Amino acid sequence: MHRIPGMSGTRHRRWAAGSLAAVLAATGLTLAGAGQAAAADVNNAKNAGFESGLGNWTCSAGSGTTVSSPVHGGSAALKATPSGQDNARCSQTVAVKPNSTYTLSAWVQGGYAYLGATGTGTTDVSTWTPDSTAWKQLSTTFTTGSSTTSVTVYTHGWYGQAAYHVDDVSVFGPDGGGGGGEPGPTIPAAPAGLSAPSTTSSSVSLAWNTVSGATGYNVYRNGTKVTAVTGTSATVTGLAASTSYSFQVTATNAAGESAKSAAVTATTAPSGNDGGGSTLPKHAVTGYWQNFNNGATVQEISDVPSQYDIIAVSFADATTTPGAVTFNLDSAGLNGYTVDQFKADIKAKQAAGKKVIISVGGEKGTVSVNTAASATNFANSVYALMQEYGFDGVDIDLENGLNATYMTQALRALSAKAGPSMILTMAPQTIDMQSTSGSYFQTALNVKDILTVVNMQYYNSGSMLGCDGKVYSQGSVDFLTALACIQLEGGLAPSQVGLGVPASTRGAGSGYVSPSVVNAALDCLAKGTNCGSFKPSRTYPDIRGAMTWSTNWDALAGNAWSNAVGPHVHGLS
Repeated sequence: MHRIPGMSGTRHRRWAAGSLAAVLAATGLTLAGAGQAAAADVNNAKNAGFESGLGNWTCSAGSGTTVSSPVHGGSAALKATPSGQDNARCSQTVAVKPNSTYTLSAWVQGGYAYLGATGTGTTDVSTWTPDSTAWKQLSTTFTTGSSTTSVTVYTHGWYGQAAYHVDDVSVFGPDGGGGGGEPGPTIPAAPAGLSAPSTTSSSVSLAWNTVSGATGYNVYRNGTKVTAVTGTSATVTGLAASTSYSFQVTATNAAGESAKSAAVTATTAPSGNDGGGSTLPKHAVTGYWQNFNNGATVQEISDVPSQYDIIAVSFADATTTPGAVTFNLDSAGLNGYTVDQFKADIKAKQAAGKKVIISVGGEKGTVSVNTAASATNFANSVYALMQEYGFDGVDIDLENGLNATYMTQALRALSAKAGPSMILTMAPQTIDMQSTSGSYFQTALNVKDILTVVNMQYYNSGSMLGCDGKVYSQGSVDFLTALACIQLEGGLAPSQVGLGVPASTRGAGSGYVSPSVVNAALDCLAKGTNCGSFKPSRTYPDIRGAMTWSTNWDALAGNAWSNAVGPHVHGLS
């Protein structure tokens, strides 16, 4: 979201469509599971931990160096810094055996990081992750061709983005005879600390401690595997109400699967006792209300049209306490609007069946939740704002980075305080929802049982990848539908997916579409009609609806957006 008209977000990308198809195609990949490794398998990469400087590695434009901090293992790691038209590509040619399968992995931290292999003789592979404040493992697999004896493995960042770090690279598989031969991974230990922090009538949310060396985790219900995840939490759905279940978790990597964790028993809630804003209409419209004057119409909460079902007050402010937020009504900028009037208007909207929530983040938001303490501070401070002003919940609009582990902890702690009626929405940027490996997408999946809706921002992004692997330009029906498809097929329920668009051409730097395009995209997703060139493989009649930035920009344009999109959303069957 943007406080200044015509200014794009701080993480706005100018993607070239041609390069995007080649470079970002990795977002369609999933981490491949690996079975028990053969005894002779080794790590064929040389100087895999960068303990010998940049030996065996070549970095473009002098972009790489080794550092002693941060490191994932040993005493050194690679730091590579993109600059200008250089994406800081560092590569190594690795000896391999023909007709063999290898697992390529590396630990990365910092800016956008990519990992891949070329010259495989079959299908070249790559994977990536958005910027991360903590070490994260990237992993994929490839099979060599009948005459392939070497491949090039590489990492790189993205143009104009922050430096990234790489450590403990592994090309694990049959010994290619190139003298790498470093020890491969060992089977990880069983996870500890398994707990079930929350339940609904049909789901149980689980969390556990990180296991060193694990690349994924399997979740078992009553002894049967029900799902596999890469993070340290999962939500098991499709359960019966008022029923007890036993859960266990195992850790996995290329070497195999650990023993099962100690079991935890959880009982689902009675039928009809679910959270996530069950009093909202089936199809809802969300609008952001500006607590500042940036040239759009200045509004009081009472001025927001009735077509809006969720009003997100923008924004909470960071404090000097890590993770904590506060709210300061801009009475001077809002023509003398008082706190008492503000609170009374919130109550009036709620009496009319609307939800009013506090949004955290925005283009200039600096809230950081990256430790257990900051997660607690976040939950406590947001709950305090809910108590003081009567907010129904919170919106997460962090556009400058998000830690999935600790934001998940924060939101679960907040939910435990606020209860099952809490509204939880998110407004990630398009790049944040291109892959389930992204921290925003992971967070949404981690809290799926308490999540109301994700209203991704379909603007200020340029071209992006759709769920069919094709590149689509913003401002079209296809851009909305093909990108929504990623979320719909990536694990979110249709009722948790909304289309976030600007209310007018002045509401964003780029990506505005007319209300008729929004309505056509909703029809395409819900009914399979009015589609562009992309048509989803199935329909999603429970699609939640649409969001706009902002009610103020909408008002400046005569409420043209809400007058057109609102009735259409509410008329979806």
